[in-house]
Amino acid sequence: MLPATLIPLDAVPPVFRGGILAIGNFDGMHRGHHALFEATRREAERRGVPALILTFEPHPRQVLRPGEPFFRLTPLPAKARIAGALGISGIVVARFDAAFAQTSAEAFVANVLVRDLDIAAVVVGHDFQFGHDRAGTPGYLQAEGRRLGFETIVVGAVGDIEGRPHSATAIRSALEEGDVAAANHDLGYRWFVAGTVQHGDKRGRELGYPTANVRLPAECGLALGIYAVTLTRRDGSVYPAVASYGKRPTFDNGAVLLEVHVFDFAGDLYGEEVNVTFFAYLRGEERFSSIEALIEQMDRDSLTARAILASAGPGSALDAAITATSVARGMPIP
Repeated sequence: MLPATLIPLDAVPPVFRGGILAIGNFDGMHRGHHALFEATRREAERRGVPALILTFEPHPRQVLRPGEPFFRLTPLPAKARIAGALGISGIVVARFDAAFAQTSAEAFVANVLVRDLDIAAVVVGHDFQFGHDRAGTPGYLQAEGRRLGFETIVVGAVGDIEGRPHSATAIRSALEEGDVAAANHDLGYRWFVAGTVQHGDKRGRELGYPTANVRLPAECGLALGIYAVTLTRRDGSVYPAVASYGKRPTFDNGAVLLEVHVFDFAGDLYGEEVNVTFFAYLRGEERFSSIEALIEQMDRDSLTARAILASAGPGSALDAAITATSVARGMPIP
């Protein structure tokens, strides 16, 4: 399965013009977003045109609040994989900067939606706002669409069985607290990260627990601790594993690192791009009084992780589709 093609807004090929377009930041690509994507895909299939997403890089919050660290749930390559798994053809990427932030709602419709993309229809949430000072609304889009020749499809709020809306903010908070189950429930798939396996100090190998080390962005807010995870290689092979995300307080208490011990694996992963998918939080990070005590705890963690992964099942249909989706392809994004 192919990921959605990444398309810079200033270089949209003819094949991606005239499509059905969902607009948003879509950090998390969570259950609330899925309703917009499904409406987009259905309408695109009905009309025989591309199903597209328009999103913004960097995330607007990083531009508008530059001094505040921002925990991104789904960087652009992850969005492409999830979008492809959901039947979206392409992700149009608008470069968001201070100048773009000043774009009026009128100019956004005229220049982006009509001139650059020539959309047949736009799909937005009921509370969608856009343009300078957030002047644009779904009602404004409907009026402009009637005038300029595109349809506006407005999707209502989507929440859980208790009516609580799914939100990226709630998912971030859950991951910051180590509540992987809650985060994965709201996402509709198991949260994953991607990175290149790096050489480390080989300390894990000396302890009998060799690890694949992946450095995540400094802004990652995931709770420090031990997790049951799987590691997926570029060829799609999936391995059960246990991971530590933390500073190694028993040793150097250094920079935060994701260290993944893959069970029953003896191959070489150095330099390889891998995905690590999170199933459960086992415990917080601890400082042990001796190496022997640390190894005993690592043995217990491994047994716990193996049991969790053995009973976890395949996950949702979206989990399977994401696993089957290769790395992102497309034109370079500025």
